[in-house]
Amino acid sequence: MKIGKTQAFIAAFTLSLFSLIPAQANSLVATSPISGSTTSTAPTSVAVTAQIALLEEGNEITVVDPAGNRVDDGTITVDQMSVSVGLRALVDAGIYKVSYILLTDGEDPLEGSFTFNFTSPNVIEPAPQPSPTQSAQSASSSWGTNVFVIALLVLAFLVLVGLSLYARKLFKNR
Repeated sequence: MKIGKTQAFIAAFTLSLFSLIPAQANSLVATSPISGSTTSTAPTSVAVTAQIALLEEGNEITVVDPAGNRVDDGTITVDQMSVSVGLRALVDAGIYKVSYILLTDGEDPLEGSFTFNFTSPNVIEPAPQPSPTQSAQSASSSWGTNVFVIALLVLAFLVLVGLSLYARKLFKNR
């Protein structure tokens, strides 16, 4: 059986198209907190999102504080392509390391780690309460402002009435 040039070209073209289709390998898409970020609000969980749907069991995420102690609560939740773990209250400022092993059906495990920086929030001192003399002063100063604003509004109204009467007179004489 002889293969013509056209058939050979079509076969070669079809094979080259299949070689252009990228292999679907699992890779990391997103992390929460964002890898390398600095946050002053303690996160309550850490999440890692992959490119391919994850298996329900066998995934691992561990979070350690700057001293090397685990701060994750071990409760791992898988939601299709995302896996998360709850955190205990973060009290130490510093760099936290998140390590993960993600499993998918028919793929090699996706292993890796990332860090985020937690800066414990500064202690905010309450604002001083105003004394009674301060509120009395502000009430008297706002009274003068109120009178001024009301006077401006009355003046603006009188100008508006005057302009409307003048415009009426102009259009009436035409």
